Amino acid sequence: MTKPKLRIGLIGSGFMGKAHAFAYSIAARVFDLPFELELHTIADISDEAAAKAASALGFARATSDWRSLVVDPAIDVVNITTPNALHKEMALAAIAGGKHVYCEKPLAPLATDSREMAEAAEAASVKTQVGFNYLCNPMLQLARDMIAAGELGELRGYRGVHAEDYMADSAGPFTFRHDPAGGGALADIGSHALATAEFLVGPAAGPITGVMGDCVTMIKERPDGKGGRRRVEVDDVGRAFLRFANGASGSIEGNWIATGRKMQHDFEVYGTRGALAFSQERFNELHFFSTDDRRGRQGFRRIEASPDHRPYGLFCVAPGHQLGFNDLKAIEAAGYLDAIAGRQPEPFNFRAGLRIQTLVETIHASSRAGTWKNVP
Repeated sequence: MTKPKLRIGLIGSGFMGKAHAFAYSIAARVFDLPFELELHTIADISDEAAAKAASALGFARATSDWRSLVVDPAIDVVNITTPNALHKEMALAAIAGGKHVYCEKPLAPLATDSREMAEAAEAASVKTQVGFNYLCNPMLQLARDMIAAGELGELRGYRGVHAEDYMADSAGPFTFRHDPAGGGALADIGSHALATAEFLVGPAAGPITGVMGDCVTMIKERPDGKGGRRRVEVDDVGRAFLRFANGASGSIEGNWIATGRKMQHDFEVYGTRGALAFSQERFNELHFFSTDDRRGRQGFRRIEASPDHRPYGLFCVAPGHQLGFNDLKAIEAAGYLDAIAGRQPEPFNFRAGLRIQTLVETIHASSRAGTWKNVP
């Protein structure tokens, strides 16, 4: 049978723009998608940049005018991979045009903006996705399933960290990530740690109900690119103690000045019967400790990714051969396409993105006040 065609419009061709384009190409060859995909149009900052990206990434058309892309009646899905402050305007324009929208995280600089976007999408009955592809790792799904099945017993504690060093150089320039509205390490990468915490332990321990934040700016000013200096107001490190609905406690950290760390997205979960440990730097492994093991034989044992952990087997029939970052993005894209087709609920829609932004803002508010805050 001929599958219906779904035409993709992509805004931005940087790191995440390329990841989205690769994801569609990979997903179309790995999964039995409900659509035949067409990479229709890509928009970038100039005609030259857009044309170059279209040629490299396989898009049929290019434009420097993103507004023409979002109103094009031929386009079904708009992908937004631009700087954070642009997400809201682009997404609302696409939603108004009846498009499904796939937006990179964070959804918007402010929770009020995120709420407006979520409500607009729900009113228009379009499908949305926010890019948290680390959650698509089969090892994280395994951890979630083990926790929900009670293999760790009653949950007591959680520790999560997302640390990189791309802002560690104090001579590095002021960028859009330093924008006071919604910028900073907690929003940029700490959001991943928060999303992972609730994804993993939410089914067993309930949501995060309270936070105690500590957000620190270590590099007070940066070059502005014009020969001067610009004051930095956002956090370089954002940390929070957490309380979950079942009484369990925990912590998370978002840190973009962690010298030497390139991709540390780690967690540990502790229960009365066992524990789990994971590192994104070895993200095809999950480590499990069980108190059921007899004394003298106890210790964390490695569970290695294999075809037993769906959808690993669609990528490779051999265990231990490993998935990569772009494979996780392909899994995310495939799930979103299934949601558009009505095969499953949206994996991580704008409402879920609003939840993460609400957590970020509550931690910021707690840090300013120096006290615990309840999560709305």
